[in-house]
Order: sequence, then C-alpha cells, then structure tokens
Amino acid sequence: MPNFKYVAKDRSGKTVSAVMEVKDRAGAIDILRKKDLIIISVSESTPKSWLSGAMLSGKKKVKLDDVAMFARQLATMVDAGITLVAALDILGEQMDNKTFGAMVLTVRNDVETGSSLSAALAKHKEVFSPLFINMVRAGESSGMLDDILDRLSQYLEKTSSLQKKVKSAMIYPAIVTSMAIGITFLLLLKVVPIFKDIFSSFGAKLPAPTMFLINVSNALQKYFLLIIVGAVAAVVLFKKYLNTEKGRLRFDGFVLNVPVFGILLRKVAISKFSRTLSTLIKSGVPILAALEIVGKTAGNKMVERAVDNVRKNVREGESIASPLAKSGIFPSIMTRMVSVGEQSGELEKMLSKIADFYDEQVDTAVSGLTSIIEPLIIAFLGIVIGSVVIAMFLPIFKLTTVIGM
Repeated sequence: MPNFKYVAKDRSGKTVSAVMEVKDRAGAIDILRKKDLIIISVSESTPKSWLSGAMLSGKKKVKLDDVAMFARQLATMVDAGITLVAALDILGEQMDNKTFGAMVLTVRNDVETGSSLSAALAKHKEVFSPLFINMVRAGESSGMLDDILDRLSQYLEKTSSLQKKVKSAMIYPAIVTSMAIGITFLLLLKVVPIFKDIFSSFGAKLPAPTMFLINVSNALQKYFLLIIVGAVAAVVLFKKYLNTEKGRLRFDGFVLNVPVFGILLRKVAISKFSRTLSTLIKSGVPILAALEIVGKTAGNKMVERAVDNVRKNVREGESIASPLAKSGIFPSIMTRMVSVGEQSGELEKMLSKIADFYDEQVDTAVSGLTSIIEPLIIAFLGIVIGSVVIAMFLPIFKLTTVIGM
C-alpha cells in the first residue's frame, strides 16, 4: 500500500506530522478525522531516492520566480504555526521544479538534524544568494522569520519583474538583428554566387558595389570554416577576458555609458541598489554587512566598486550619501534623497521610495526604447539587405540601359 504524509493540528493547537500506510488518500483523511485532528495537508509520500535521482538526472534550472514563491509559501506556513521542518517537507514534495524540490528536502534534513535554516541554505549558494541567507539569519536572530521571509519574497518578486522588463527590451532587437545577419549570410553564400555566374557571361566590367559584394561572397565561401572558428575563438577569448577583474570592470563601465541602453541599465542598477539596501536595513542586517551584500549582488563591477568605497567610508565614520555622490554612477537627486534619509533616521524608507521611483523610470525607458528601436531596426534591415539587393541588380539595370540606347 502507498504511504501518505500528513500535517495536522491536535486539539491543543500543536502541529503533528507523520507518514501512514493506507489504501488511498480518502482513507488517510478518514483516519485523521476519527483522531479529531485538524487536517492541514495530506499527500502521497514520494521516496527520497526518487527526488534525489530527479535532481541528479534531468537537472532543471532554478529560476528567481521559484525562489520568490518558496520564500512566500514558507513565510505563510511559518506564520500559520507550522513547524519549519514540516513546512520545508511540504514545500519540497509539492514543488513543481523537482530539482529545487530535492534541494528543499536536503535543507529540511539539515534543519531536522539541528542546523539553522540560514546555515542549511548556505550550502546551496548556487540558488540562495548572500542576501537571502543573511536576511534569513537576521530573521532567526530577531524571532521574526515569517516577516523577513515575506519581505524577502516581495523583494525577489519586484527584482524578477524588473529583470523581465529589461530582457523584454533587449530580446526584440537581438532577434531582429540576428535575423538580418542570417539573411545577409544566406544571400552572400547562396544567392550572390548564382548572380556571379550570370554576370560572368556578360563579359562587361561590373559596377564597384557589385564587385565588392562578389569579393565578399568569394571570401566567405573560401574561408567559411575559418571565419566560424575565428568567431568562436573570439567569443571564448572575450569571455575569458570578462572573467578577469580588469576586463569585467572595463566592460561594465562601457555598458553603463552606452547610448540609450546604458541609461536604462544605470536606472536598473540604482533601483536594485536602493531596494536591496532598504530591504536589508529594514530586516535588521548591520549597515556594513548590508553594503557588502549589496556590492556582491550588484551584477556590475563598477557599481560593486562604488558600493565598496561607500562601505569603506562608512566604516571610517562618514555618511553614505557623500561617497555615493563622488562615484559618478549615482545621480544627484538620489544622493540628496539618501542624505535626507540619513538625517531623518528613515534611510530604509527613503531608499524604498527611490527604488519605486526608478522602477517607474525603467518602465518609461522600456516603453520609450520599444518605440525608438522599432523604426531603427526597420531602417537597419532596409539598409543592409537593400544594399545587397541593389548591388546584385546594378549590372542588370546597366545592361538594360545599354540595350535601350
């Protein structure tokens, strides 16, 4: 017979959890009711080995949305009085993402054997960020774990929403540009050689644009594999360069100063900095530790360096606003608002307002980008593909003119 795991409350309000072997779920519910238990959940117990196998054999990526949902559901269960072990057990078995579910069950086993939740989560740093772990640690020490988890879920949901907005602004131009490059390569490799054979029968001198196009087509056909290998090697070398401190710093600085897109990414960085620092301070994380976490989760080396300088200045007794203003990354309106927040003793509230303001700015920027990019891409496609087509048909136009004379 199958095993069914249940979580329920007895008459005294105590949460009880166990596994029973019964014919079906209805039978399990009937037994629990006869024992005068208030049923919270009843689910078929899945063997741990199966979950572990799922994690090892078909690994599925754990998304930010998965982590946000986990934090929200765990906060709700802890607030309802369900024990941490029972809550993690329920979430682990009912998780849609089986890879993440297996990870949550591993965390549950560590907690059950005496580990703190933050220490158990710290073993899975590929999924749980330093921010997540430190906020949970702050929640454990303050006895407000449910509030902290709820706050954390709100932060992760807003961060995820912000990331999706930026991706939506980047995906469209990337796809259209890729299509333009693909069509151009197809014309050069397949169509231009056909026209070249036709033109050779004319025995006349071809126009300069047509000759240039034919030469490019010949070179592409002759050195196609070499070009592909060179492109792959360039990408690999570029990635290695980005993995160096100097390379990442230069690239991130360049990205923040790119026209149009740089403005959007700068606003995203400001919003993320403000919301992360606000959430950490509100959760009781010490300011120096909070700034260290903000720097590590910035996602941009220039921002990380600026935040690190802020942390060093704060350690020496200075305010946050002054080094932020000197960094050249954060605008004056933001640094002034931070200064007001420090003076009034409500820094976390001011940072939250800054984050909300820049979230709206990102929305406006994304909408503006979409309206600007569309005609630019159409013009780009027209120029690139149109130039190829015109260069191919120039000799035919010239021949028609000669015949007409």
